[in-house]
Amino acid sequence: MTAFSSLQDFVDRHQRLFVLTGAGCSTNSGIPDYRDAAGNWKRQQPVTYQAFMGEEATRRRYWARSLIGWRRFGRARPNSAHLALARLEAAGRSELVLTQNVDRLHQAAGNEKVIDLHGRLDLVRCMGCGQKSRRDELQDELTELNAGWVDLDAADAPDGDADLDVHDFSSFNIPACRHCEGILKPDVVFFGESVPRDFVDAAAGHLHEADGMLIVGSSLMVYSGFRFVQMAARAGIPIAAVNLGRTRADEMLAFKAEEACETALSFLL
Repeated sequence: MTAFSSLQDFVDRHQRLFVLTGAGCSTNSGIPDYRDAAGNWKRQQPVTYQAFMGEEATRRRYWARSLIGWRRFGRARPNSAHLALARLEAAGRSELVLTQNVDRLHQAAGNEKVIDLHGRLDLVRCMGCGQKSRRDELQDELTELNAGWVDLDAADAPDGDADLDVHDFSSFNIPACRHCEGILKPDVVFFGESVPRDFVDAAAGHLHEADGMLIVGSSLMVYSGFRFVQMAARAGIPIAAVNLGRTRADEMLAFKAEEACETALSFLL
């Protein structure tokens, strides 16, 4: 990692940056991340797609925790890292922001060329008929059906979750789809679920138009994001990363800044 003298040098020497972001980009907005500096889980692994779809008890637990967590997650606002990346796009230097986050904070900051690789938490999808609705609407329904839970509080967990594990969830009521009575699920990719193929293909197309790749706030331990780093490396596209701690791609990097995202990107502001 000696090809570039600084992150600013890396950015200045590339005109079409493919930006891949992860949880570290949003921690300063109050959204916790999943992993520590060594890339290990900080807490219990997230619910899997198979458990959510197969077990009503898992769905009750998920939506009870989400009822509490959404109150703060839904109010999260972009931090200076998001604003810096929006400034990069406004300057015509960003080919795409591919984000592993589901918080839509890049769009709130002003980015327009964004692919939400893992979906978006502000939407809910019926697994029966495919109808989509706003998460805020479901929050109102959950509140009406579970008045006794409204005053509970818990520490924030990643992606709109809350550490609410000392309660009996068997009495928690979850609504069904108003159109077909199907199971309602956040419009995000759960662990054990595949990323939509059209998302992958669209992002790969942008990557081949880029002349550099910038990773911001991701350890890349999840293959869905790491695959794009592998693509860039095979194509000979220089790669830089901003991350506190190791990444799965450390050996592929031309430059790495082990700083908080908002600090490392402050030169863009």
